[in-house]
Amino acid sequence: MHWLKEYDVIVVGGGHAGVEAALAAARTGCEVLLLTLQLDAIAQMSCNPSIGGVAKGILVREIDALGGVMAQNADATGIQFRMLNRRKGPSVQAPRAQCDKKAYQFRLKAICESTPNLDIQQGSVARLCVKGDAVTGLVTDLGIEFAGKALVITTGTFLRGLIHMGSEQRPGGRAGEGSSGLSLELKKLGLEIGRLKTGTPPRINGRTIDFAACEQQPGEVPPPTFSLCLDELEGGDEELFTLNRWDGQMFHVEQQPCWITYTTSETHQIIRDNLHLSAMYSGQIQGVGPRYCPSIEDKVVRFAERERHQIFLEPEGRHTQEFYVNGCSTSLPFSVQSAFLRTIPGLEKCHILRPGYAVEYDYCPATQLLPSLETKQIGRLFLAGQINGTSGYEEAAAQGLMAGLNAARSVRGEPPIVLRRDQAYIGVLIDDLVTRPIREPYRMFTARAEHRLVLRHDNADVRLSDIGSMVGSLSIRRQTKWLAKKRRVEELLEDLNEAKTEGRTLFEWLRRPDFRWMDLPQPFHSVEPEIAAHLECEIKYAGYIAREREQIERVRAMEDLLLPAWLDFWSVVGLKQEAREKLQQIRPATLGQAARIPGVNPTDLAVLRIALKRGAPHRTSSEVGTLPEEQP
Repeated sequence: MHWLKEYDVIVVGGGHAGVEAALAAARTGCEVLLLTLQLDAIAQMSCNPSIGGVAKGILVREIDALGGVMAQNADATGIQFRMLNRRKGPSVQAPRAQCDKKAYQFRLKAICESTPNLDIQQGSVARLCVKGDAVTGLVTDLGIEFAGKALVITTGTFLRGLIHMGSEQRPGGRAGEGSSGLSLELKKLGLEIGRLKTGTPPRINGRTIDFAACEQQPGEVPPPTFSLCLDELEGGDEELFTLNRWDGQMFHVEQQPCWITYTTSETHQIIRDNLHLSAMYSGQIQGVGPRYCPSIEDKVVRFAERERHQIFLEPEGRHTQEFYVNGCSTSLPFSVQSAFLRTIPGLEKCHILRPGYAVEYDYCPATQLLPSLETKQIGRLFLAGQINGTSGYEEAAAQGLMAGLNAARSVRGEPPIVLRRDQAYIGVLIDDLVTRPIREPYRMFTARAEHRLVLRHDNADVRLSDIGSMVGSLSIRRQTKWLAKKRRVEELLEDLNEAKTEGRTLFEWLRRPDFRWMDLPQPFHSVEPEIAAHLECEIKYAGYIAREREQIERVRAMEDLLLPAWLDFWSVVGLKQEAREKLQQIRPATLGQAARIPGVNPTDLAVLRIALKRGAPHRTSSEVGTLPEEQP
């Protein structure tokens, strides 16, 4: 075959997963191609114009700590910033930002265009090329042939995507764009294909909203941003890449408010009267939708006892009157959407710019993947994002980052980076996907992380920046910033332990539940807010954190026991039938992963321990890409 060009890594799909994958691989020195259906839609926010939220905001901080771009891009293009759950404990707090939708998209496109080692190309995949049991490249729909030592597929909702609005159907992964038949190619290669559904609400003209009838929700001052390195420039054009920043007095551009309103009994009645016209309730859609982000039809049916549902009106940018009606995802016909929206206070005269719709699409159950996100069937073929059954920009970006890094490492013959559940929400996310079969689009919640007290938004860099430095994904500027912060934290801890008042060290005073950082003497008031919040949390909850780490160490023993690839679970004497079937299907990498498979009980684990003692190898840190200090 005559290749147009040979690449180390080819990334298919230019959404949030694809951008992170391509940039991560390029930053580590690989020659990378990003192939996408539409160049002008790179990193487009197909649904909500926001980044972060509960648990998701922690994912974004972790992406930043590993060298990803989502956090910086959200900070650069944000129009409102808030810290969620401030009145609750630190383990469930997380930042969230409304972003200028187009600015977010075009800024990331510019970053991709200016990144060394990265080529971008518009096109669709017609065929994947495989030799033996590994990928070798692809052929586009125009017959262009690209060689690739590793491929990362991040196709989002575009795999045989089908848009539904009422009884109307049309192919597409997003309104106004086409779909891809790549899932049929994946099926030919032996991958299982399933079907899922997601949806989006209407967008309305802000000029037709009566804001006086709504509750205002302003941003926070100072704004809680995402990135550790706010002043880093990702390219050569300083004006283009300068970030919004807090200068101690005011945000240099005014934050935009969001607005809250509520559905009414009349809203619910119109929806109930027209349920038969909804693509969801007519039987037209076969795919399963996200239970934790239900359509307005689902809310009215499943929560019939509720008199009203909260609706958020969110601006989509600084230079547009378009508002996103958060909480009103729907697949009802246009006329019904217009009717029920006008029964909501403040929206009586609203004009719909874009109607809501549902999208049905193919996905590949992620239990077919290794923890590195490489497929078990085909070597050096990685999947990331909604193709793995997830929902959300943040979940997609986190997978894309890890898939891009591991694709690059596979090309160089290096072991993959696999984050543990006690290291990162990213570790929880990927472990859940590759271990537990999903029935609906997967969304990250704090409840999914059993070690969430040590996986907070304020310590993401503490947990992960050393790994980013080790693998080469963290820029020199970010490494310098991280090391400076690390030294500052150490100095402050020393000062708190030395300074005394009323016979106690300041460290001891901070351990009191009613004592706050601002209660310390004046010299400590100039400490950066992020560092102060981190230290206050670490000190105040030190006892709980210590117990959590003891529990982590007890569990680590199971995570350190490898289950060899050659182990035939059918031949292990003593396993019950269900456990054999599940273990053979998932093929867990460790005993710890086996313990998290539904249907595998403690007796089965004891049987596996015995099997391991008869010759299975022990895990070593060099095989799993752990923290630098854990390496031999």
